[in-house]
Amino acid sequence: MKAFIIFGAINALLAVGLGAFGAHALEGKLEPKYLEVWKTGVTYQMFHALGLIAIGILVGNVPASSLLSWSGWLMLTGIILFSGSLYILSISGIKVLGAITPLGGVAFLISWLLLIIFAVKHL
Repeated sequence: MKAFIIFGAINALLAVGLGAFGAHALEGKLEPKYLEVWKTGVTYQMFHALGLIAIGILVGNVPASSLLSWSGWLMLTGIILFSGSLYILSISGIKVLGAITPLGGVAFLISWLLLIIFAVKHL
């Protein structure tokens, strides 16, 4: 599904841009701990953007599988919840947003688990 490649590429683009923004525009404006939180969001966004691209490539080269589809959608959801909540937390300092971050982490874990199951069954 080319959508996963597109979503992956968009998220990789955003990760590079947000990483540069954090390094240049936010340095000195955020407490060091919040700058580290921002960097964590960028790192996870980039890794999972690449995961989305890999899933998109797989979807285009193997028979259709709901395991791959669910893996991709959960990975995208994880980026939004995990990285998104970290970005907002960094800028706002609203600590309750940290409660959203683990939901994104669980989405990441399930997406990778589904990809493992797919590989065991179909590759």
